[in-house]
Amino acid sequence: MHQEIESLNTKIHSQVDGMLFVRTDGILETMVKTSLIVAGLIVVVLMMPIQTSFSSTRTLDLTLYADGSAHVSAQLDIDPLEPDFEVDLFGPSVDNFVAVGENGFLFSEIIEDKVRIDTIGSSSITIDYDIHDLISKEGRVWTFSFDSSTEYSLLMPPNSIIVGMNALPLNMELQDDQTKLELNPGLSEINYIFGNTNPPVTNPPVTNPPVTNPPVDPQQPTIEPYSAVLLAIPITTTIAIAIILIKRKQKNSLNIPSSNSNPKPESIPNDTINIENILDSRPDMREDDKEIVRFISQNGGEVLESDLRKKFLQPRTTMWRAVKRLERQGLIEITKKDLQNLVKIKIDTEDVEE
Repeated sequence: MHQEIESLNTKIHSQVDGMLFVRTDGILETMVKTSLIVAGLIVVVLMMPIQTSFSSTRTLDLTLYADGSAHVSAQLDIDPLEPDFEVDLFGPSVDNFVAVGENGFLFSEIIEDKVRIDTIGSSSITIDYDIHDLISKEGRVWTFSFDSSTEYSLLMPPNSIIVGMNALPLNMELQDDQTKLELNPGLSEINYIFGNTNPPVTNPPVTNPPVTNPPVDPQQPTIEPYSAVLLAIPITTTIAIAIILIKRKQKNSLNIPSSNSNPKPESIPNDTINIENILDSRPDMREDDKEIVRFISQNGGEVLESDLRKKFLQPRTTMWRAVKRLERQGLIEITKKDLQNLVKIKIDTEDVEE
């Protein structure tokens, strides 16, 4: 009887232990698998908006022009599910903006230094625009300053000579008469000037051939010395009269005003203003602004804004900021003449030499 009870208890315990062991393994395995699946789904859900909400710049190319402007060309990878995409531009002075997607040109709206683009389901877009905020000029030296978050290429203007850089480029090569640089991310400052790289043209030395007297024909009559003098007198007189008539004609033509020539603006006597005293009294004034004031003074005290742009090779927006800056300083005044801006030196009694 005791043995039967023991065998029964052993059987019950073994069955109970076996059932509990098998059921516990199934629950733990199910819980582990479920947890892994849920965690994987959470990671995928969290990563999807991160991957689709950020854009990346595939390529960035900059080209510098001789007038101080720059052209930007960039290819961007974007989220095709976002109907509107906003891009940060490299400054507010933007012209000729164009955005092209996989299906053609895209509608864009520029707001200060940002642009909003209607992507129309494109996953990659290319933007091109001109900008006037990356280059400044002081004297003969031009300075390109740009802070990039990615590597980019830079094509220098033709006939430009680099005179200073704050960092070494990744690569430098010469394309025709232009230098192309590959630059690292970060702030880059490049100083350059314009110069003539063509070698001077030298004329070959002129060698005078030896003078040989022609043979004398015995049958040809010879001219006596006094006869040659008599013949030279009327010839010389004719040449002198022709020269006098030509000079008189040129003088009369210079006195006749041309109807096609633009009349020069009324000049202000330079002796009424000591321009150097005015500039010396303003030590904090920019050097390029001083050059503008000197040029206006040398041209009679007034000049058209378009002539200033041609003289200093500045784009319209850069020169307009310069003349407005001088106007705020009280050095010049801006008036209208024939639908153009006429820039005059403003006479201030405190700056005029007594």
